[in-house]
Amino acid sequence: MAKPTTPRPPRAQAKADSPAAADHNRPRPADPADYEATKEELLEFYRQMVLIRRFEEKAGQLYGLGFIGGFCHLYIGQEAVAVGIQSALEVGKDSVITGYRDHGHMLAYGIDPKLIMAELTGREAGISKGKGGSMHMFSVEHKFYGGHGIVGAQVSLGAGLGFAHKYNGDGGVCVAYFGDGAANQGQVYESFNMAELWKLPIIFVIENNQYAMGTSVNRSSAEDQLYRRGESFRIPGIQVNGMDVLAVRGATEEALRWVKAGNGPILLEMKTYRYRGHSMSDPAKYRSREEVQAMRDKSDPIEGVKKYLAEAGVSEDDLKKIDQDIRKIVSDAADFAESSPEPEMSELYTDVLVEQY
Repeated sequence: MAKPTTPRPPRAQAKADSPAAADHNRPRPADPADYEATKEELLEFYRQMVLIRRFEEKAGQLYGLGFIGGFCHLYIGQEAVAVGIQSALEVGKDSVITGYRDHGHMLAYGIDPKLIMAELTGREAGISKGKGGSMHMFSVEHKFYGGHGIVGAQVSLGAGLGFAHKYNGDGGVCVAYFGDGAANQGQVYESFNMAELWKLPIIFVIENNQYAMGTSVNRSSAEDQLYRRGESFRIPGIQVNGMDVLAVRGATEEALRWVKAGNGPILLEMKTYRYRGHSMSDPAKYRSREEVQAMRDKSDPIEGVKKYLAEAGVSEDDLKKIDQDIRKIVSDAADFAESSPEPEMSELYTDVLVEQY
């Protein structure tokens, strides 16, 4: 005689008032569509990306000539990320914070190239009085809070900026950028936890340029789909083609809708690529020239927006005129920096403390 089978208990179901059920019913951000830019907006995206590209090329030249000391991390190849995101923000209302690859973000927020180049060269006219250099630039007026050399530190500070926006009720949103290498830092996840608990108005942006210094993301990260990194904190994530400025702007529009609706933080993973080494001292021998050239040929963000402009009826001559104007702006910035005086020795002792004692 066959043994009677013991009936299996029914599969556990989440109760209506349980956290699992609440999470299941929680709203999710919509899948973003590419931004439908006007011809004028496309021209401005192009102008800003070319400005970043030419500025960074000039910075690389000045570094080679010895005008820029210390560290210098160039943004060449990643221009669509900063331009696509920050074109959707309100300067002076929304705050931005990033790591040490920061020149492009400053330019995308409308900060004077002369002041940035003067800071790179350590001049008194620099935006941090020549004492910050490449990695430590600020503009309180623009709500641009750096430029940070400690990997991942800007994420915790960004959570603080998001808290300030909420506490002050000013309607602002913080955008905190960090790289794929910083995505493995512990303080990042402490910040995620607090940001979700307090429903802070912050957009966490992972600029995944595929290499944390010299290590590829799939060698350094057990979960290399970085947009999923917020899931255990119930922070939704979106993976974006960071080489397409319209895809970036479209995702940013959706992220802003999500955050401004009071849903708390959101995470955007920008799949992008840097053409140069991690810094000017990095020969980038961990990848082939063929790999870099293939990215330039197939996915260059500036060439991509050129195609959109051609479809909008913009001629090659119009683009050449923009290129000429940008080259003059960058040349003037370099001349201004080279001719500006260095800080006085007395500046070594200023701004050390916020108050006087």
